[in-house]
Amino acid sequence: MSRKRAMIADTFCLTKRRRSAADAVTGDSHEGAADIRSSLQKLMTLFSRKLFNDSLPPVVLKHQLYSLHSDKTSVDKQLNELRASGELLMFQLGFDSEAFALVFAEDYRAKVLQGEAGRETLETVEKFLDKMIPGCSDLSFNKEKMLKEFLFTDSEITRLVKSGVLTVRDVGSRWLSIPNSGKFIKYFIKGRKAVLGMVKKSRYGEILKTELEGRRTTSHVKFQMKSHVHDIVGAELVECIQTTSGTLLRYVDGNDN
Repeated sequence: MSRKRAMIADTFCLTKRRRSAADAVTGDSHEGAADIRSSLQKLMTLFSRKLFNDSLPPVVLKHQLYSLHSDKTSVDKQLNELRASGELLMFQLGFDSEAFALVFAEDYRAKVLQGEAGRETLETVEKFLDKMIPGCSDLSFNKEKMLKEFLFTDSEITRLVKSGVLTVRDVGSRWLSIPNSGKFIKYFIKGRKAVLGMVKKSRYGEILKTELEGRRTTSHVKFQMKSHVHDIVGAELVECIQTTSGTLLRYVDGNDN
């Protein structure tokens, strides 16, 4: 990992906090039969398509689901089933080892092809989407396997990296990636920091969840506030306390180091 990426990871690591953060947020009492697909669709309605000129598929961070369902094991199990069935793709975003993006496979394919229209890399990308994406449950691909088993050439793999569907992981492997997602990551990091700052600067470092969700976004917060609240709660960067007035979010020291 580069020094820059390491610094970002240190700053925004998804610290393991007390389970109370995810237990308290939305009152989902049926986690054993949690409809993860429905929760994904709900979270995706918060995705700001216009912010990216409709060039990105709707993206949800895996830990945002933990703000809706307290049983992480159940969430992860159902996500793995959706991935194994070919319905869902997962991506390692790079700025943190535990930050994973989730995108429905159909949405991914549609946006990739939309971005590739008229480009010289289109044919190679179509080959990649047809051969590698159906039933894909991998975060990365071994270069040797791509060459020998899926019959890609070195130049084709280079074109896939150029198109953005792959990024270099190390000498022998490539991450599956979302083309043009750099701006998304930038806005996400800035927004998280700004929203955490709002909680920290509130009286006693506490604020009602409904009050925070109703705050106007600043120049540093490009996403909907509800999206960022699902982020900081699911990542356990704040504590959630049930009160007669609603869920209270409490700032956790150490998250702005």
